[in-house]
Amino acid sequence: MKKVKFLIPFLFLTQIVFAWGFYGHKMVNRLAVFSLPPEMFAFYKAHIDYLTENSVNPDKRRYSDTAEACRHYIDLDHYEKNLPIDTVPRFWNDAVNKLTKDTLLAYGIVPWHIQVMMQRLTYAFKDNDIDKILRISAELGHYVADAHVPLHASENYNGQYTNQNGIHGFWESRLPELFSTEYDLFVGKCFYLKNPLETAWQASEGSFAALDTVLGFESKLNNIFDQSKKYSIEYRGQTQIKTYSKEYSLAYHQMLSGQVERRLKASILTVANMWYTAWVDAGQPDLNNLVKDKKQTKPTDAEMQQIITEEQRLLNENRMIGREEK
Repeated sequence: MKKVKFLIPFLFLTQIVFAWGFYGHKMVNRLAVFSLPPEMFAFYKAHIDYLTENSVNPDKRRYSDTAEACRHYIDLDHYEKNLPIDTVPRFWNDAVNKLTKDTLLAYGIVPWHIQVMMQRLTYAFKDNDIDKILRISAELGHYVADAHVPLHASENYNGQYTNQNGIHGFWESRLPELFSTEYDLFVGKCFYLKNPLETAWQASEGSFAALDTVLGFESKLNNIFDQSKKYSIEYRGQTQIKTYSKEYSLAYHQMLSGQVERRLKASILTVANMWYTAWVDAGQPDLNNLVKDKKQTKPTDAEMQQIITEEQRLLNENRMIGREEK
């Protein structure tokens, strides 16, 4: 089959960095729609702008909800130094009995929260509740994408213990920002997941397995790169920021040899698989009856920029509760 490269229809940035950044999360949800079967595609395509824009809602809640942060990660290196992760029970009740709920909440619960969101989405499909289907689909996509970020599997989530502060945003936001237009993000058609919880665990374990590369390669590059060229000053709207230079970013991206692209593709396919599996488990309800009569319109570039500016203003007024992954 001929490979297709998707044209990413949004090229905006955010000054505050979250897992995959706003840019990456919106891209994952948007492209996941195109992997759905015809029975789901018309409904999801009709609401693709909602799914795209609301993919970042869980990150926004991290400024107001004390229970939110731990849903985005799991520090597997707290439990193990190497794969396999066999000291943490797969099932929530077993893990609570062995490790205590407080411990699990302290070091992250993303695989289990994905399972919770899958159950909620299945019930939303069964109830033919269009608002819940859309909201939960958008937010489920966020958590699935987070599970695919290597630094969401580590206590050293921002390189703070290895003198690599800022690597979180470097890997998951700066690199996609610069190079995602070169990625082949065609992932094919989605498929049914026999065990969504195990799939969520595999995503987190894959992230854990990539940690040595993410941290080790950047450390090596930093030791040999001209430090005067490591950073550059750029403008985001009217704001001047210091960021990793394009030269340093390119060198790191090449060392990673497609790692960011592979994790993005895995995120996209897994999101589509989760949506599809929840729909099948709900009895494959007819979604065509749920398509709202009012045709959705995409905001103009000026309107989109206004939305982004307002989001940024609201975020800048508050401190994130929990981890600040700048």
